[in-house]
Amino acid sequence: MDYLILFVNSWLKFNFAFIIYVGMKILIALTLFFIVNFSFAQSPELIKLADYMTGSYSSEAQHKADTANYFDIRLQIIRIWNNRSDGYWFYVEQAVAESLDKPYRQRVYHLTEPAKGIFSSEVFTMNQPLRFANQSELLEKTLSPDSLIEREGCAVILTQINKKKFSGSTEGKKCPSDRTGASYATSEVTILQTELHSWDRGYNKKDEQVWGATLGGYIFIKKK
Repeated sequence: MDYLILFVNSWLKFNFAFIIYVGMKILIALTLFFIVNFSFAQSPELIKLADYMTGSYSSEAQHKADTANYFDIRLQIIRIWNNRSDGYWFYVEQAVAESLDKPYRQRVYHLTEPAKGIFSSEVFTMNQPLRFANQSELLEKTLSPDSLIEREGCAVILTQINKKKFSGSTEGKKCPSDRTGASYATSEVTILQTELHSWDRGYNKKDEQVWGATLGGYIFIKKK
């Protein structure tokens, strides 16, 4: 009888420990599942901003109105990596209308909402960018976020001004630039449902503007 009681107690202890072990495994698995699938909560405002950003744009109208100060620029903002749950990713390409096969700026943007009502568009570059000119699908298949190079200090921080307008800029002098003798660059951005206003400027160490539009930002109209 003593052996039977000892056996039953041992069996109960073993199974209790096993149940605890399996329970912990299930709890860990569920925790990881929720972290992966719900760590990025898409607020209605973030969804709207991503929708506003996506599209093909042109500054042709502004160029025709003031050919001395503005070029005819084409801007493409294309969603990539749609299956990711860590925010919205975009391939961004800018080119002069006469040289669409040779874009002068190629970037990847990562749009998130780090705090309620505060939106961050981080900026990344890639190696040998011209191979992806007009080929966002090739970039999407070839690269991953881990292979990109972040332009630290160049993120644009945006807020919603009203129901149909978002606006923001880079922070201070944090975005480095060595173009045309510049020391740092700034970006001011306004995003509407059918327009994107962008004013990029570079400054030297004396805070003198050395590149970028001087009268105001570019006005890009979204193509229908």
